[in-house]
Amino acid sequence: MLSKVLLVTLLASLISGIFSKSVELTFELADNAVECFHEDIEKNTSCSLEYQVITGGQYDVDAKIEGPNKMILYNRQKQQYDSHQFTAPVSGVYTICFSNEFSTFSHKLVYMELNVGPEQQLPGIGDHATVLTQLESSAEEIHKAMNKIIDQQTHHRLREAQSRKRAEDLNERVFWWSTGETMAIFCVALAQVMILKNFFSDRPAQYNRM
Repeated sequence: MLSKVLLVTLLASLISGIFSKSVELTFELADNAVECFHEDIEKNTSCSLEYQVITGGQYDVDAKIEGPNKMILYNRQKQQYDSHQFTAPVSGVYTICFSNEFSTFSHKLVYMELNVGPEQQLPGIGDHATVLTQLESSAEEIHKAMNKIIDQQTHHRLREAQSRKRAEDLNERVFWWSTGETMAIFCVALAQVMILKNFFSDRPAQYNRM
């Protein structure tokens, strides 16, 4: 139903000679598996990572951020969701890994968002050195509010997907439990009919002997 890696959103923008990247994706993490993502980050670039396990098992996963010099910048075990901000100490390729090696049969669906570099401003806002006009200030405030709304909508969609999965699992369990009860009632009713039938079929034979 779900592919190995399902790309939800992939955005990349170039501003003022600095790459400001925001990668947002949802991927399936198989049992006993490790998925790693690589990103080339310049020195002193601010970054933030946010992730959440949507479905699967106990809704937990191991996460790790490793620098180009094998330095561990972040390492957490069995986390359902978390966020981490860091500044790249050196330039190079950084590796973000999610591990499900502790699970032997549960597949996980994991959401990840990686922001690299400063947040992109509105065109023309950071170009002039004078004080912003009232219109520009209002546009900047609206821009920030819209970004917050986008984040809130993302979290609500994740919660909706998580709740839907739990509801589907509960519905499936109720279905199989009801099916088992129905079969048990049918078997008991059939056994009672057979027992009663044996009682009435034995009596004529006893009367014939008398």
